[in-house]
Amino acid sequence: MLMVVLGIDAHKRTHTVVAVDEAGRQLGVRVTQSTSTAAHLELVRWAGRFGPGRVWAVEDCRSLSRRLEADLLAAGEVIVRVPPKLMAGARRSARTYGKSDPIDALAVARAALREPGLPAARLDGPEREVRLLADHREDLVAGRTRMMNRLRWHLHELDPSFDPGPRTLTRDKTIATVCALLAGRDGLVARIAADLAARISELTATISALQKHITVLVRPLAPALLALPGPGALTAAKIVGETAGIDRFRSQSAYARHDRTAPLPAWSGNQTRHRLSRTGNRQLNCAIHRVAVTQIRCHLRTQDFMAKRTSAGDSKPEALRALKRHLSDKIYQAPWLTPRLQQPPTSARQLDIRGATRVGEC
Repeated sequence: MLMVVLGIDAHKRTHTVVAVDEAGRQLGVRVTQSTSTAAHLELVRWAGRFGPGRVWAVEDCRSLSRRLEADLLAAGEVIVRVPPKLMAGARRSARTYGKSDPIDALAVARAALREPGLPAARLDGPEREVRLLADHREDLVAGRTRMMNRLRWHLHELDPSFDPGPRTLTRDKTIATVCALLAGRDGLVARIAADLAARISELTATISALQKHITVLVRPLAPALLALPGPGALTAAKIVGETAGIDRFRSQSAYARHDRTAPLPAWSGNQTRHRLSRTGNRQLNCAIHRVAVTQIRCHLRTQDFMAKRTSAGDSKPEALRALKRHLSDKIYQAPWLTPRLQQPPTSARQLDIRGATRVGEC
């Protein structure tokens, strides 16, 4: 059976698809007139000419390709996600110079052919809901912080002797004191400060409600993760949302590459050394870092681990990196009880497109 890879360069208004065979030779090009479900089904009908042994390769940009992936999965197609850095190398190695949508789609298809074990796309599960809520809460917290900083400057201008303590403007008692101070004052600065105080109070209530909702959602998704010393509900929600399904990763080493805790080899000849990885998911790495710092402060076994590493000659940053890698492995090994809306098309955690078959033929 001839295996065909259809590389997709996704955009907001159009999608460009290039079909290649197993040798990377271009077989056809198709550009959609829109990004609607009808246009996506038309792509499926067009791809039918290449037979059942086809795989769709999509550049991993979820905001642009999420609806496309959902429509293709509903039609029974197999999809793999190609990291953007892989297509950049494929584009440079081609004989075709320049940059265009067909060139990019061709690079996506050839990168999928060259790299085995790319993650398979599937329908969104409950992890995405947790991630959206966590991201929304972080945006609200950032907006509230900006308002609190501006309010402090206005209060200093109105009354330099009144200085709320650090992290107290989120308390109802402090906001009530601010409102009482501003009640008897006139002028534009006082009106702006009163409006900021009211908005801060509203945002605080919304943020608290979101935190309770996130806590309720994340408990049944990863109870073993919450049982580890260190992560609270918000940190666990960040890990669950950014991981987006632990079974996407074929091993704990692959997961460590994703969360930036796996060191990169940087040696030649007789000198063996490694350096800090700058690739991967920074949000996930930040969550693991918070867990590590909490364990260093509160967990006796972690404190013994750090003392053992430093006594063996590691610096504190090196010992911390070793601890984060250990935590990454613990997170991967934890029994995740997340329900799945759709299982991957093969029994493997990641899909090798050279052995892929359509969902309906498994």
